Amino acid sequence: MGAAVGKPAFGLADAPRTHAEERLAVAEHALLQWTRSPGADSGVWDADASYTNRGLLAAVDDVLLLAEEDPFPLPGASSARRRLGSAVGAAASRMVEEFLRVRVWDASPLRVAVDGLALASSGASLLVFPSAGDGTSAATSGGQADASDGTRSSRASSGVPDEVAALLEGEVWDELHLVRPAGVSVLHEIALRMVRAGCTKDLFRAFPNAPCDVLDRFLSILRVECSQRTTEAVIKRWTTVAKIIGKAIVAMRRQLHAQSPGAFDSFRDEYLLAIAENRILILLEFADGFTSITSHEKLVYMLGMYEALSDAAPSLLLLFSGARKELVAERTQEILTKLAGAMKIMVSGVVAKVRGDCPRAPGAAGGVHPLARDAMTCVQLLARHRTTLDLILAGGGGERDAAALVAELIAGLERNLQGKLALACADAGGSRHLFLANNVSFILNRAADAGGVASLLGGAWAARRRGRLAQHVASYVESSWGPAVALLETPACGRGKPAKILAEFNAAFTRARDSEVCRQVPDPALRAAMRNAVSGMVVPAYCAFLQKHPKLGSSVRYTADDVAESLSELFEGEGADGRK
Repeated sequence: MGAAVGKPAFGLADAPRTHAEERLAVAEHALLQWTRSPGADSGVWDADASYTNRGLLAAVDDVLLLAEEDPFPLPGASSARRRLGSAVGAAASRMVEEFLRVRVWDASPLRVAVDGLALASSGASLLVFPSAGDGTSAATSGGQADASDGTRSSRASSGVPDEVAALLEGEVWDELHLVRPAGVSVLHEIALRMVRAGCTKDLFRAFPNAPCDVLDRFLSILRVECSQRTTEAVIKRWTTVAKIIGKAIVAMRRQLHAQSPGAFDSFRDEYLLAIAENRILILLEFADGFTSITSHEKLVYMLGMYEALSDAAPSLLLLFSGARKELVAERTQEILTKLAGAMKIMVSGVVAKVRGDCPRAPGAAGGVHPLARDAMTCVQLLARHRTTLDLILAGGGGERDAAALVAELIAGLERNLQGKLALACADAGGSRHLFLANNVSFILNRAADAGGVASLLGGAWAARRRGRLAQHVASYVESSWGPAVALLETPACGRGKPAKILAEFNAAFTRARDSEVCRQVPDPALRAAMRNAVSGMVVPAYCAFLQKHPKLGSSVRYTADDVAESLSELFEGEGADGRK
């Protein structure tokens, strides 16, 4: 765009009378035409740092050169000096606009990871005690998501794509070219002119709003998900994005410093830190939006958010100094404090849930109760965050830590199982003991499967539960099979002939067998132990009776082997042998 003939810009009433005034008028006109085309692609450089109008840059340079030459020193030239000052301000303003247009950062190497994170399924649910309407079971996610030793998981959420996992684990940042050298060259050009204009403060004020696709692409995922996904999905994505942004800023700083030197070098740290501060504060605002959540179902997600923020904070704060560092540190601590307060409420909700919840009758045929599954899933998930739980629960002088919380949850569960839930069994004898044996075994196994839980509870805790389990097994065998065996061991005096006693036993044994074969013992080890215990009571007594009465002959319906084989089919659950 060249100079046009006509009225001079910026309020000129007379035509230029000197060469300097004529140069100023031409530059003014070019700058004014530029100002009248907001949003049009008529800048000096396009977004890809290519020249689109060198004439505009020439106008800026001529205005700055005139200001350096000071061609209007005489008192009568005050109007021209004012015009020149306005032109310098306009030129600086145009340079700021150019600064906000140019693309310095290239997110294309991250496209696959960004798309993968945006589209990835939310993975296994980590809800603590999901409601029936959620369509998910905490039991399906607990223990099977990954075997935990009580340390923090290296990934923020389950089911993240491989490309995202690589970013989280820091494997690929040195291979990603995130900075555009052509864009940095434009920054040098702009900085040179802003220094000449004496308007570097105006440039500094623009730094926080500078485009940065590398960070903004990930933040955009949160903006979309806040309106389209569940709270759990957003928290999980936030946790992932927070970790990635922390690593990305470090990589961006390293790559920016590796570029060819120029006029922007003295500004580049302030520039990058302003971008980082702006995006981190946006990230913190997202986190602040979740601090009002107190539903205990979200506890595990909130722990992940707390850990992501507390883990990223030290490395992020190393980037800052002075007032900027103080602002980010204070805001971060404010969010952490609010998150901790919300999670204390959630912990109390989890404890109350385990202590008081009896939503359903015992599982099929005295199996593992859903509350036991949900509670142990909760325990396993919380054990992974024991360090964070210790920190949160100790705040404010609290005496509870992660170990105490886990022990309290399991103790509340056991009281619930032994009290209200056990009473719902069909009888107060064998069914109750079978139900308790199943659930004690389940608790033991889940605690052992998760190393973090076992280490929190200690060996003495497990030994006591194994003792209880043995007692429940023995009580079950005595209640359910003892009456039939007692028929063989009671003296025959007054009860009739041995054949009649055998017939009574056969009837009692058949009833017990038909009833107990449909009982469910999900754990293979416990099922084998209970079969052995039953067989150990019944088969020797039966053998002894047959040996004592060898003349029974055709009255013997079952051989000892038949009885043993029949007992080997116990505890398969409903549908065993086609029954029920």
